[in-house]
Amino acid sequence: MSKSHPEQGLGSLVSNRRRACGARPGSPELSLFDDLEAVLGAGNVLRGEAAREKVHTLYYPVGTPLAVLRPGTTDELSQALRLCNAAGQPVVPFGGLTNLVESAHAQDMIAITLERMAQVEVIDTVNSVMTVQAGCKLQTAQEAAEAVDLFFPVDIGARGSATLGGVLSTNAGGNRVLRWGMMRDNVLGLEAVLADGTVISSLNSLLKNNAGYDLKQLFIGSEGTLGVVTRAVLRLRTRPTSQCTALVAVEDFEALPKLLEAAHRGLGGTLCAFEVMWGDTYRLATTAPAPALPILPHGHAYYALIESMGADQEADAARFETLLGEALEAGLVADAVLAKSTAETAAIWMVREEGTAETARRGAIFLFDVSLKIGDMEAYVRALKASLADRFGEAADVWVFGHLGDGNLHININIHGPAEDVRHDVEALVYEPLARVKGSISAEHGVGLHKRDFLHVSRSAEERGLMARLKTALDPNHILNPGKIFVIEGDGIAAPAH
Repeated sequence: MSKSHPEQGLGSLVSNRRRACGARPGSPELSLFDDLEAVLGAGNVLRGEAAREKVHTLYYPVGTPLAVLRPGTTDELSQALRLCNAAGQPVVPFGGLTNLVESAHAQDMIAITLERMAQVEVIDTVNSVMTVQAGCKLQTAQEAAEAVDLFFPVDIGARGSATLGGVLSTNAGGNRVLRWGMMRDNVLGLEAVLADGTVISSLNSLLKNNAGYDLKQLFIGSEGTLGVVTRAVLRLRTRPTSQCTALVAVEDFEALPKLLEAAHRGLGGTLCAFEVMWGDTYRLATTAPAPALPILPHGHAYYALIESMGADQEADAARFETLLGEALEAGLVADAVLAKSTAETAAIWMVREEGTAETARRGAIFLFDVSLKIGDMEAYVRALKASLADRFGEAADVWVFGHLGDGNLHININIHGPAEDVRHDVEALVYEPLARVKGSISAEHGVGLHKRDFLHVSRSAEERGLMARLKTALDPNHILNPGKIFVIEGDGIAAPAH
């Protein structure tokens, strides 16, 4: 997989961004590390090789931080941030380092990991809520809920690595947004620490609470630029006891929204996933050396994964089979396979999840995560392929798949040749047409560094100005994850770099 910037160039770039954000360049005074060790303990302020080992990641380079802090409590984090803020020292919160837009890049900054704050604190089965620490892995929370016969529905491929603090800070979505929403739809309250060490404890556990501003929303999706989330109250659901999964082949794009509507109506509110792969992406994901096998024959235009989760396996399966039969009879579906076991369900999902992995094996790759209305998707993808062909000819391969049911497409682009030299050209071809259809440059991955220069495509000048004012109000010294999402210059927000 290609890296988004050469490491040395990115370090210089981030240093420039720090200056633009008002952060002090250069190394901090050694006394700051002494003070941090006094608060956290010597073994919890990692420097040198220990810091480099801690931030190793396979997803993208995060740079070499000056130090990695490991607070064990909210109070310790509060004291550490107070010290860094007083010194004007930029800090970058780390989660599981699975983010794909470089939200956690920390070259020449101090990184903070909450790996020592990783507990499921309490599960209230009467009110169906769970209180967790931000360093807790998503999969750990899911399993804890299942252990008491409840269900936390947010699910992403990196569930075993991603921390809830990271999932919160990027407002992650995943495979079940269609039914249960994104992360912000499943959080009732949270606790966060501001740049100056102030602890905002808004651990609401009520479904209804209209007493003033909903402060948690400030921190969800803000990528650690407004505060560091330390704890959260998650909303749990009744654990589904039925699961029905099918892979279907579709010949015309116009049939996909009709099939989606039929699934909504026919499955009695149990539809939780409607994933679509373009035909060439399906072929790639199911052809050796890819490990996934072709469950349906190659050659169809689109392949859709449909899944429902309910409470009565027999009745839900009958309803699901009826849906498929009616879709075949109506000509919406050309072929279909219905999973008859958990192994077959896993095999179908493996096909869907293998798309990104196989495109990465083909060489230099750019990963995009866009959102637009379903009715605009076919024309957008067709125009994008044409523009890439005009610019790069046969050197460009385009692979499209994603959560079509909630308007989210993942677009992976292989450029054969020097990829970094053409990054901006590729990004412009993907992002700029979204302005015409009021789409979003980021459906669920966030903005980070990768999409920062195209924020204007999806957010107006007034919106970006308000974001800058919020940032300055909560973090006047601009020490929290500086340079991510946007760069502040003077009293406003910097114009796009291009």
